[in-house]
Amino acid sequence: MAAQSYDRLEGVIWYDGKLVPWNEANLHVLSHGLHYGSCVFEGERAYGGQIFKSQEHAERLKRSANLLDFEIPFSVTEIMAAKKMVVDKNGTPNAYLRPVAWRGSEMMGVAAQNNQIHLAIASWEWPSYFDPAQRLKGIRLDLAEYRRPDPATAPSTAKAAGLYMICTISKHRAERRGYADAMMLDWQGRVAECTGANIFFVKDGVIHTPIADCFLDGITRQTVIALAKKRGIEVHERRIMPDELDGMAECFITGSAAEVTAVAEIADWKFTPGAITKTLMGDYSAEVQPKKVAA
Repeated sequence: MAAQSYDRLEGVIWYDGKLVPWNEANLHVLSHGLHYGSCVFEGERAYGGQIFKSQEHAERLKRSANLLDFEIPFSVTEIMAAKKMVVDKNGTPNAYLRPVAWRGSEMMGVAAQNNQIHLAIASWEWPSYFDPAQRLKGIRLDLAEYRRPDPATAPSTAKAAGLYMICTISKHRAERRGYADAMMLDWQGRVAECTGANIFFVKDGVIHTPIADCFLDGITRQTVIALAKKRGIEVHERRIMPDELDGMAECFITGSAAEVTAVAEIADWKFTPGAITKTLMGDYSAEVQPKKVAA
């Protein structure tokens, strides 16, 4: 049975300052964000009714918009309140959230400085991005054909819709070839990330991860690095060439959707999910649980 289309889910969506029925949260086909990629978004999760690192996500949404040369007409505090309202109204305490901001349809052309900026926030129940049975066993990754661009050619530190075009193409190709996802290199042929998640490797008890300067420095990535250091595990953020993967023992990926997911294979490279991967999976699961507020 096919999954229900996302435009037909039940519930409400926060849209430009008010809650509207799910099927009424629409935009015009001539919206600038659709034609020219002037659109930014966030992916985040709520656990037990509490949105994990809600402020950090709201702040990044605002920064992403600024990098695309527009200002979201709501404060970080207002965005955080709107997200909580959506989770509560939809009755989705354990939910995925998608705030999205875009230029409207007042002007059509590359320049659109007078277009209205819209903001919408949706929440829905969405389990692990990958097959739960494979998350600890380890998923299989293809090697993507497309590469993350030179940061001098794109606003690579923004979570901008247009930057995901090559990710969709790469993930589709990987899935057709029997893989769960694909690892992307950067414009200089160095290891970068997956199509929607950051990547980590383990060798001799030390974690190695690419420097996030031409792709998103994920909030989950930052969280996992902090959790590893709290455990006393050494973390090296550095340039990693593909031929170094031969010596890596473990591999895992991180993201709000993927959480922490083990990797067993990348093209011809093999990995065995081990103690560090399993420890950080557990630590992250504990970290995202709702924190009790002292009386």
